[in-house]
Formats: sequence, structure tokens, C-alpha cells
Amino acid sequence: MSAPETGQGQTGQGRAVFLDRDGVLNRVFVRDNVSYPPATLDEVELMPGAIEMAVRLRELGFYRLVVTNQPDVARGRQQKERVAEINDYMVERLRLDAVYTCYHDTSDGCDCRKPQPGLLLQAAREWSVNLERSFLVGDRYNDIEAGRQAGCITFLFNQGYAGRPGVEPDYRVSSLAEVVNIIAGRIQKEENKL
Repeated sequence: MSAPETGQGQTGQGRAVFLDRDGVLNRVFVRDNVSYPPATLDEVELMPGAIEMAVRLRELGFYRLVVTNQPDVARGRQQKERVAEINDYMVERLRLDAVYTCYHDTSDGCDCRKPQPGLLLQAAREWSVNLERSFLVGDRYNDIEAGRQAGCITFLFNQGYAGRPGVEPDYRVSSLAEVVNIIAGRIQKEENKL
């Protein structure tokens, strides 16, 4: 089978769960229906079930790869070093495989800022991931669109601020435990077919 035109579904046999960071792995601060990431490591609070999800996904054989937009760096409201410190903490605390970060703003027109799939495609190349057998979990429609463009099965983790409705996710969930249960169920069905 040939790869789709946008480059998704290519290479690799590995499987990954791509995870948005803020609003999926850690809590965000919501003001006027707009979410804001933690500004410092002291403000980081893991979401309920984040540790358990990361462990279970590793047991199921998935790479756990974070793909995160951090436009406050381009906007002058945050420093790369602070974002990197939070990313490093998440990798260590959740035993993640890697974090891919876009520091650009929308006006920069980059291909790494979600809803563009650039971060997922880069991670797939570097980890030899089969995107069509992988998943993306996000809290915004931009995440879902990036996942869909890359060829992944998508989960919208409903936090109440997903933005303007866009491409529909494959699943809507209200907890990280639901994500794990659905993925584990799909794996079980695949194994039963063998």
C-alpha cells in the first residue's frame, strides 16, 4: 500500500501514542474560556491518571511521544528554558520517550505548529513509527486535525475549551483511563484476529 500524499502512514513498524502536553498530561489554567499552560515547574500539576496511563501504554508496547505547541515563547511571554524544564520534568516523571515542541506562533506559518502534522511526522521518522497504527490524544480540535493529517486514530480529551469545532475525533473521552481502555480494547481485538 502506498503512503498517502501528505506523508502519513509511512515507514516503521513501531506504534506510538502522541500526547498533547497541556490539558492532557498536566492541568491548565482557564480564564475567560481560554487555557494557559503552567508558567513554571512549580505550577505543574499532573492530570489524574497520567502516570497510570503512561505506564500502561508502555506495557502495551507504545512509544509515548509528546507533541506540544508553546507559542508563548514566540510571543515573548515565556522562555524556552522554562518550557524545556517542564518538558524534562514530564519525561522524567511519566517516563515518556520524547517531547517535540513547536515554539512558533500562528503567523510564523511553520509546519510544526498544530494543526499542521509536522511534529508527528518528525517523531514518526525518528522513532520508526507506523502512523496508521498509532494514536493521538489532544484537548483541542487543532490537535485532532494534526493527528488526522498524520493518519492517526484520534482522541479528543474533553476539557470544555476545545476551540472552534473542526475535524471530528475518532473518540471523545473524559478521562485518561478511557483512553487506555479503548486502546487496550483495540489491541485485544487485533490480537484475536491473528
